[in-house]
Amino acid sequence: MLATQVLKDTYRFWNPNPSDFTSGNLFNKHIAMLETNPNPGQYYYSYWPYGSFGAYSRLTDLQYMTQYAEGSKFESSYKGLQLFMKAWFGFSATLDMGDVPYSEAGMATEGITQPKYDKQADVFAEILSDLQKAEADFAQGTNFDGDIMYGGDVTKWRKLCNAMQLKVIQTMSKQATSEQKARFAAIVNAGNLMTGNDDNFKLVYSDNPNATYPMYNGEERRQNTGVTQLVVNALKNLNDRRLFYFAEPAQAQIDGGLTESDWDAYVGAPSSMAAEQLALNNADGDYSLLNKRYVAFMDNDPMLYFTYSEQCFIIAEAIEEGWVSGDAQQYYQNGVKAQLEYYMNLPHTADYVHGMAIDQNYIDNYFTGAAAYATSGTKEDRLHQIWTQRWLIDFFQGNGGNYPQFLRTGYPVYPLNPSTSLNPDDPTVYPKRWMYPTDEQTKNPVNYQKAIDEQYNGYDGINQVPWYLK
Repeated sequence: MLATQVLKDTYRFWNPNPSDFTSGNLFNKHIAMLETNPNPGQYYYSYWPYGSFGAYSRLTDLQYMTQYAEGSKFESSYKGLQLFMKAWFGFSATLDMGDVPYSEAGMATEGITQPKYDKQADVFAEILSDLQKAEADFAQGTNFDGDIMYGGDVTKWRKLCNAMQLKVIQTMSKQATSEQKARFAAIVNAGNLMTGNDDNFKLVYSDNPNATYPMYNGEERRQNTGVTQLVVNALKNLNDRRLFYFAEPAQAQIDGGLTESDWDAYVGAPSSMAAEQLALNNADGDYSLLNKRYVAFMDNDPMLYFTYSEQCFIIAEAIEEGWVSGDAQQYYQNGVKAQLEYYMNLPHTADYVHGMAIDQNYIDNYFTGAAAYATSGTKEDRLHQIWTQRWLIDFFQGNGGNYPQFLRTGYPVYPLNPSTSLNPDDPTVYPKRWMYPTDEQTKNPVNYQKAIDEQYNGYDGINQVPWYLK
């Protein structure tokens, strides 16, 4: 079915093998490669520093999908899916590059082969409009076939459409209008949102050889994959047992007499250290490697694209910023609890968590010390707590989702060493975007040139600042 193919092509990891999957996890500083040759993704560059409009080719299939459904009881549902997917593609593209085609995207069959680049502000606005329309279509629809994400459950798709609107508005928080903030509050107050982990938008792996976890059978790669100092220290600070689900103890600490359940046996790798030194230190057993469970099962951890937890943290931040009324502490706690419950109930963990399993008693007593919501601290203190927990959701997910949030908030602070950064234009700054696909210069040259002239003074560079970050 067209719906199945589009969803599979969109949400499966782009090249599901251990080498590429680890590379795809480097930008958000959850893991570090411990190899002599530096991986560009660890040092703020890429083997391919370009964005892509490839997903837009699926818009034609989505149009055919809705045409085939016309007159059937599934018509509204497939219309909703078409609009949601276009919004998803546009959101990804605009965060990657800046101004992008949107209003004229996917219209080649109507003769538009050189679509205009819409201003990023307009792209965000149209994405929000399409998500709102998609939610209305799903509300009119019935459960449908071909859906590998939600099993065709229109109720869950409705909730996701609303939650995604919150994410889109908050992602452009530096530029959000008063009307958009009011819309954010209206969506929260209407309450038709995710209510728990059952609503998580995720890709589930299986023991089907065509649908297995990308890191499966990647032991050789795992032995050169460290959990970062940023992650290990954050989890230690919170007394957060996810550490034992994510990592192995450092061999040097075990050799020194510590046990696998000892917090001090876990040592993170400094992701900005020179690759040669990281490799040498790894040979000495200095760092905690990725947990062995990640390579042991074909049907391993699902890839989380949007979770109830993230929704909670989005709303908690908005309450702190005065966008909507509510109890930020409750949203923060609900978000954390949901993530802890997710790992507590995750299969294939029993023999891999080093005697430090997450259970209900642990969750009930989690919010102490640094994990307790800083009600007597500053707003910045509380936002840092929210942003840290939101960042931890994406540990080894391969979805790349948190980097725009880091660019927006600056927290947690990603390590940057100008002497090891591979950023070719300025090693002292974080890249803000990818360059436009090279073939745009021949396929759509006038609109391409207009976009870089108007946004970036004619230079299509990775450190140029797109509208949503200004």
